[in-house]
Amino acid sequence: MIAALVLVAALAGAPRSITVSTPHGDQRIPVRSDRDGVPLVSAPLLVSALGGTVNVGDTWVEITLAQQGFRFLLGAPLYLFNDQLEALAAPVLVVRDTVYLPFQFVAEALPTFLAERYRYDRRGARLIEERGRLLASRPPAGRLANGLRTGHIVTIDAGHGGVDPGNPGMFFPRGLREKDVTLSVSLLLRDELRRRGVAVRMTRTADTLIALGDRGAYCSEKCDLFLSLHVNSLPRRPGFTDTRGFETYFLAEARTEDAARVARMENEAVRFENVGDGATQLGAVDFIVKDLQLNEHLRESARLAELVQKDLGQVHTGPDMGVKQAGFMVLTTARRPAVLVEMGYSTNRDDSKFLTSMAGQRSIASAIADAVVEYLLEYERKTDSAADSGTTR
Repeated sequence: MIAALVLVAALAGAPRSITVSTPHGDQRIPVRSDRDGVPLVSAPLLVSALGGTVNVGDTWVEITLAQQGFRFLLGAPLYLFNDQLEALAAPVLVVRDTVYLPFQFVAEALPTFLAERYRYDRRGARLIEERGRLLASRPPAGRLANGLRTGHIVTIDAGHGGVDPGNPGMFFPRGLREKDVTLSVSLLLRDELRRRGVAVRMTRTADTLIALGDRGAYCSEKCDLFLSLHVNSLPRRPGFTDTRGFETYFLAEARTEDAARVARMENEAVRFENVGDGATQLGAVDFIVKDLQLNEHLRESARLAELVQKDLGQVHTGPDMGVKQAGFMVLTTARRPAVLVEMGYSTNRDDSKFLTSMAGQRSIASAIADAVVEYLLEYERKTDSAADSGTTR
């Protein structure tokens, strides 16, 4: 579906030619079409105009622009950038020894991935290289292009795993469980954060069981925040399959019975661990929650939850269920701001479809990554301001 929409957009907005404008002058490049009418541009002409390099192999075409490498799979609508596989509107073709790229790469990919160097003027059909803008906007030493300081570390926890399947996924495809969805989104979120310059620690990267009490410890003194990803569900009752939506929790005493229910459901995963009496461990949650009410991370966790919820609201197909609080064991040992995200309901058909689609998972991961960057920027501004005024938190 997404590929079809991209293809329609590519066909609708393609000019007969484009102008590549660089500090060295302008060069016009014709836009031709393949058999299906998909607009294409000559890779050698484009790369020459932009001062890059192109190497053609038997399977891959490697193009370097602005010291950044793109690897295109010949005959397929795919390419690699920063070790991330990206989609194209149409396959990369070789016609009479010339490599042709979908016009979409010029109009969308370059201005997205190399936004500091290139922008595309659709009205004028012009790809513009702005070196002056690049130099003017170059971040200060020790800062990333998005404004963040270097060195941030985020811990991502894919809920459940191993012998703990999580909830069975009532409307998931056969064989898929909550543990599979949380791992898939977590890995995508890891890639999105790395793309934004944020280092990531994972509690798990495979189908393994990590004890609830051990997960938060992955967020040590050098870690900035902790994110635990889960899928919600409801017990069978009249109309239970109608409920859908997403919600983000931070650690505090539950204010509603439903929040307490969700915490109990997630905390029940302790039964899969060979660590003695699970009831004793669960009893410790109340004490830790009360202790954290006086902890500075409570306020920061609440703010992080707000940002996650806000950004998810821009991509999720279900309703915004709000920011909530409850006593989740997985959050108790994270001595940094920590939230648990319930990404949707496996007991709802529409949520399940969204959660198990690659487009849905990618949009969730991207939205959460955006929220993390927003939070870290806010926190940096607050700490910088406190330092300037000579106060401490």
